[in-house]
Amino acid sequence: MSFVWLKHYMPRGIYGRAALILLLPVVFLQIVVSILFMQRHFEDVTQQMTDAVVREVRLVLEAADEAGSVDAINDSVQQRTGPLLIEVEPVDDAALAVTNTRRWYDFSGSVVTQRLMSFVPEVGVVDLSEDRVVRLVARSANGPLEIRFDRRRVSASNPHQLFVNMVFFSILITIVSFIYLRNQLRPIRRLAKAAEAFGRGRHIPYSPAGASEVRAAGAAFVDMRSRIERQIEQRTLMLSGVSHDLRTPLTRMRLALSMLDDADRTPLERDVEDMTRMIDEFLDFAKGDAEGEPEAVDPVALATSVVEDAQRAGHPVVLQSIKGEGNVMLRPNAMRRALGNLVNNAVRYGSKAEVRVRITEKSLRLRVEDDGPGIPEDQRADAQRPFTRLDKSRNQDKGGGVGLGLAIATDIARAHGGVLRLGMSERLGGLRADIVIAR
Repeated sequence: MSFVWLKHYMPRGIYGRAALILLLPVVFLQIVVSILFMQRHFEDVTQQMTDAVVREVRLVLEAADEAGSVDAINDSVQQRTGPLLIEVEPVDDAALAVTNTRRWYDFSGSVVTQRLMSFVPEVGVVDLSEDRVVRLVARSANGPLEIRFDRRRVSASNPHQLFVNMVFFSILITIVSFIYLRNQLRPIRRLAKAAEAFGRGRHIPYSPAGASEVRAAGAAFVDMRSRIERQIEQRTLMLSGVSHDLRTPLTRMRLALSMLDDADRTPLERDVEDMTRMIDEFLDFAKGDAEGEPEAVDPVALATSVVEDAQRAGHPVVLQSIKGEGNVMLRPNAMRRALGNLVNNAVRYGSKAEVRVRITEKSLRLRVEDDGPGIPEDQRADAQRPFTRLDKSRNQDKGGGVGLGLAIATDIARAHGGVLRLGMSERLGGLRADIVIAR
């Protein structure tokens, strides 16, 4: 039997699931105790007490039957059952037409009514509407009688005390458990917050705390974060150093080329420009997303500035549509570079490009579409890796790069807690690139 459907009703957070684990045993225990208590106390004890009263009621009815007249019933009953403290009063026949009554919370009342009417057939009405008195209407040889006696004789007094105590102490224990649970879950939430911030490119102070298992997970996270930061730092230093060192021989080559004839100089200068552009891409990749802290940025204004810069450079780029408004926490320089790379790729491999911005309560979507050849579905994952050039799918006759444009955009999107998605543009037929970031 599959219980997959239960996942839709289970809490998603660890706090809710832990609370559910805490409450389920308490509720189950209350149900079991309630059932056992009702069976042992309400039924068994009430049956025993009611059976004792049944014999007394029979004795009262026998005394009433032996009385010579209605007026003599009370004296006859008092003579035979005086110590039982049972009151008897003649009533008219209409009293037998009344239905049995009891309060809705009187669980033992149903047992009392059933036992009295089963073992004393003369009883026609059992009235338990009052908490302290049981009122019976029974038939006798001298007419209907109303029999009254103390309710405590057929059921235990204050039967609700167990429920009150059980509910009170359950609530008290639950409150104490919730306080303890919150203290135990706080280190896990701090770890999750630190991991989420690190995934978005932010470094917040964190020190392992809590239970030994949580401390072990926190220490592993700190070691992992330190190792990743060292790797990023080493990558940045290596690429920056290599790119910086290459600029010196390139400068000397430019000076040497300036002394050659135009016919010989032109193709060599083009090669030098290509190498310079590659070095710039290396530097951009080395910088990654390490440009300042996130701040509230208007995505519409950012996209507008990128489109205007591309238009000033003579590229056929338009801001096609804008949906939604508001600020989003972004690194403006890094996000401008990512969007700029997508726009440059679009105009490099297509004849035009369109940019769309969509802002909702939960996410930000920056979309760039072109009418170029696109990227096959089985190669889109490879296209986002560094130094990958898809010569077969994207033409290279318009100034090819080193395969870092999409990789830089992917890194920046991930650093913001988002993702870069590649697909086919239904509108233009080329590549569709979406940067999706959760708000």
